[in-house]
Amino acid sequence: MNIYSKKQKWKLWLFVTAIVIVGVSLWYTNTLVNKIAQEERRKVKLWADAIQKKVKLVKYTHELFDKMSVDERKKVELWAEATRQLSRDLTDYSFVLKVVSDNTTVPVILADENGIPVTSRNLDKNKETDKAYLKQQMEEMRAVQTPIEITIYKGQKNYLYFKDSKLFSELKTTMDDLIKSFISEVAVNSASVPVIYTDSTKQNVIAAGNVDTTKIKNKTFLQNTIATMASQNQPIEVEFGDGSKSYIFYQESMLLTQLKYYPYVMFGIIGLFLLVAYLLFSTARRVEQNQVWVGMAKETAHQLGTPLSSLIAWLEYLKSKGLDIETSSEIEKDVKRLETITERFSKIGSVPKLDYVDVIKVLEDSVNYMKSRTSKNVAFSISAENQKEMMAQLNVPLFEWVIENLIRNAVDAMNGNGAITIALSDQTQFVYIDITDTGKGIQKSKYKTVFEPGYTTKQRGWGLGLSLTKRIIENYHSGKIFVKSSEPDKGTTFRIVLNK
Repeated sequence: MNIYSKKQKWKLWLFVTAIVIVGVSLWYTNTLVNKIAQEERRKVKLWADAIQKKVKLVKYTHELFDKMSVDERKKVELWAEATRQLSRDLTDYSFVLKVVSDNTTVPVILADENGIPVTSRNLDKNKETDKAYLKQQMEEMRAVQTPIEITIYKGQKNYLYFKDSKLFSELKTTMDDLIKSFISEVAVNSASVPVIYTDSTKQNVIAAGNVDTTKIKNKTFLQNTIATMASQNQPIEVEFGDGSKSYIFYQESMLLTQLKYYPYVMFGIIGLFLLVAYLLFSTARRVEQNQVWVGMAKETAHQLGTPLSSLIAWLEYLKSKGLDIETSSEIEKDVKRLETITERFSKIGSVPKLDYVDVIKVLEDSVNYMKSRTSKNVAFSISAENQKEMMAQLNVPLFEWVIENLIRNAVDAMNGNGAITIALSDQTQFVYIDITDTGKGIQKSKYKTVFEPGYTTKQRGWGLGLSLTKRIIENYHSGKIFVKSSEPDKGTTFRIVLNK
């Protein structure tokens, strides 16, 4: 098993472990959130139940005050009837006098038809003789209650002015305070839930709590919020007994909403952090690899330089000693190839110069060189859509290195017996080069893996050929190289895309 396969297995195991950890963490966190959510909902329900009970209490109290108000008016009317009866010729005044004397709570003023006070009861005893005071009290009574008309002797009329008793007024004040307290409790609730208290139209806000008060002034926002609250919880209907209704809308607290999304936000942040860390480490690793590549290439070029110079000198010496022309020509070709290889290594790490050259000629030169150094059982062919030339931006020494690597790998895949076909296609902006062999093929899952450093299927291989090829095409020529297609035991096609 090569080092890349081991790395892939480790990545898979780490990924599975990470998924398990995230899954368990999400499950446990969601369990906690659900428990907190249930407790929050229980508090909200208790709050809503308490509000509903208080609504009933306030409504009952309001109805009780209404009954007391009716009873007080009846008392005044009874007192008026007693006054009317006193003005008549009665044989028994005891009952009427008792009715008049029993009114110890309701403030009343009896005035003649000209509005002049005749008598009063249950007012300030120190001011009962003060006509200005009585006049002021009559005005106040007329503002809150319609005077009762009393027909007395010979068509004359008196008017009975009255108002709520002191006890009833105090109770009514208490009632108003109770309603204000109720509204305050709705807005500032112990459950900390967002609450909107509206009138019967559900459009005018009476009070609000845990809601952005600046936003609820916007009608659209208010209606959307009310609709959302109504969809989550049935609004509480409030009726104080006066016939009008109001509504309390509420929803889950912001804390509960935040807790629901907390696990996903947390893992999102952790995931983003890990992604950034991975990208940084990957970038640092690639930079380190590039430095190793450059260092190795420069050192190789340097090491080849000395023996290459010696070989050139020895070749000249052998020529002077009468070495036959054919032998010296072949040796000279290999020496020039060594010079080309040295030049290739020296260019790694520097910005190569790209020339506008004929791709067909470069390919023919590379194939001819490899053909003479490959088994006779390997057939080579180049097809170029009947074009004599196809121009593109190339660095010839580096590009020849790419072609040689691909041909050498193809020959190894065919075990030295088969066919290698190179097809060129001239497109508008690109030149496509398809290199096809009849070897053992590549698994689809390995299409990208074959370009990774260290990946090899050979027992004595380094796994650097295709990796170097990819670097030369993509980094130096701004092109692309990939496995176009492959079938087991039928062959593989590599495609190179060059900019014209």
